[in-house]
Amino acid sequence: MRKVIIDTDTAGDDTIALLTALHYFKVEGVTITGGNVDFDQQVENALYTIQVANPKTYVPVYKGLEGPILTNLTERHRTVEDVHGKDGMGDSFFEKAEQRPEEGHAVDFIIEKVKENPGEINLLAIAPLTNIAMAMKKDPTIIKDIPHIYIMGGTNNSLGNITAAAEYNFWVDPEAARIVLHSGVPITLVGWDMCTEYSIMDDEDHREIEQLSTAGSKFFIDINRVVMKFNKEVHRLNGTTHPDTLLVAIAAKEELMSRSTAYYVDVETKGELTRGYSMVDINSRSGKEPNVRVCEKVNREMFKDQLLHVLGSIS
Repeated sequence: MRKVIIDTDTAGDDTIALLTALHYFKVEGVTITGGNVDFDQQVENALYTIQVANPKTYVPVYKGLEGPILTNLTERHRTVEDVHGKDGMGDSFFEKAEQRPEEGHAVDFIIEKVKENPGEINLLAIAPLTNIAMAMKKDPTIIKDIPHIYIMGGTNNSLGNITAAAEYNFWVDPEAARIVLHSGVPITLVGWDMCTEYSIMDDEDHREIEQLSTAGSKFFIDINRVVMKFNKEVHRLNGTTHPDTLLVAIAAKEELMSRSTAYYVDVETKGELTRGYSMVDINSRSGKEPNVRVCEKVNREMFKDQLLHVLGSIS
């Protein structure tokens, strides 16, 4: 089983991505980054999701940086409770898990675990890239020992989900995204455009998931209540979106990604209207060497089958 660390801002689809990672990988740890909802709520959501996957499983959860690299201590980034519910879990307000977070810091955990297992630990990044960027800045020697980073972030010349120009993870901390994209580590990028094209689960899909009648399927239905309504009203998408689960699914089974191309990718950090915009240089106009493998097409039926398999296996 391949080893991974999953870096998350646990709310909504992050939880289903975490269930998927726990199914297919040896998850060495979960690190929490400031993002979707209140930071401490994100920590609780990760702990509860691990308990849903298997109450007997112990996977350490580490608190990381609560906000972007370049904000001051009093600034707060925009959270998106309107998308995921006040608790980030579809307003389910689950009880607290028995497991508690670790004492150490997420950045230190990433550094230590990578150094202990050189070339063995892939990073699954489904949040703003703050923790991972800071780990690279604190100890650049880890860069050569990270075999691959799978990133859910950005778009490939498409509409964003937090602004017209930008996807949320890159928008929250564009400086961190730029650090990671230019680190030299092999990267696979799955953007918001892939999510809207291939990951949407509509009402019929939800009925099929509900009919599984497992603890996994019930959890899925519960945590997606708010985002289903939000997507139909705001994004004009007919169903729930699963960008983080799609990313983890591709990391687990790369044959889901039926087309990808290496491009030069950069992130706008200063634009008045385009903060967090990801420039995917599909025509090589920059003259710069490709630095990211960008997902361009997904086998949607294979992805759905994989999702059903994961949810159906959680009794």
